[in-house]
Amino acid sequence: MTGLLHGRVAVITGGAQGIGLAIAERFVAEGARVVLGDLNADQLGAAVTALGGDEVALGVGCDVTSIDAVQRLVDAAVDRFGSLDVMVNNAGITRDATMRKMTEEDFDQVIAVHLKGAWNGTRAAAAIMREQGRGAIVNMSSISGKVGMLGQTNYSAAKAGIVGLTKAASKEVAHLGVRINAIQPGLIRTAMTEAMPERIWESKMAEIPMGRAGEPDEIAGVALFLASDLSSYMTGTVLEVTGGRHL
Repeated sequence: MTGLLHGRVAVITGGAQGIGLAIAERFVAEGARVVLGDLNADQLGAAVTALGGDEVALGVGCDVTSIDAVQRLVDAAVDRFGSLDVMVNNAGITRDATMRKMTEEDFDQVIAVHLKGAWNGTRAAAAIMREQGRGAIVNMSSISGKVGMLGQTNYSAAKAGIVGLTKAASKEVAHLGVRINAIQPGLIRTAMTEAMPERIWESKMAEIPMGRAGEPDEIAGVALFLASDLSSYMTGTVLEVTGGRHL
């Protein structure tokens, strides 16, 4: 029995840890070969080893704010594995502060990594996929991009922008066989979220009808759905994975 991504090649930014690594693990389990883009060289090496080594995974240092770096990342997938079938634009950072205290640099960095990074990845991947006549791009938004979060004018703006980017870009390439969709995770248990003060964590938990945080693998399952032929008639959509939070 072959997996849902048998024979396909996926690039995942921010792929050496957290949600990105969980997506890579799920994709490899479903038959894909993966190329991980990340700034952390040590974590890249460990992730490639954990995924099964050089036959199924490649790590590439990548700053997603640089179009040249992202181009090298997608080119590496084609050079090593022969195609680019799935692109997951997942890389992200937070620089939380109230608007009054947020610096211009805090704003610019978050917009650059999330929104420009997703645009760079979508643009570079779509250029390859349109020539192949098929491909799936998955952009990582956030429920913060739907409702807006205190202390996250930068992050919420970037994540809302990713929704607009996804919808606009999907219309440009749908007739070429390329699908572009987005995921909006809610509170997911990662190293980043677990570093929150306990009172903040508890206040967020109180908003979740299912009564628990999500796990990275639960985002990975939705990414697999959007990357595979299970979602073959879906493009420009945004899937909320929140446990019912902010319905």
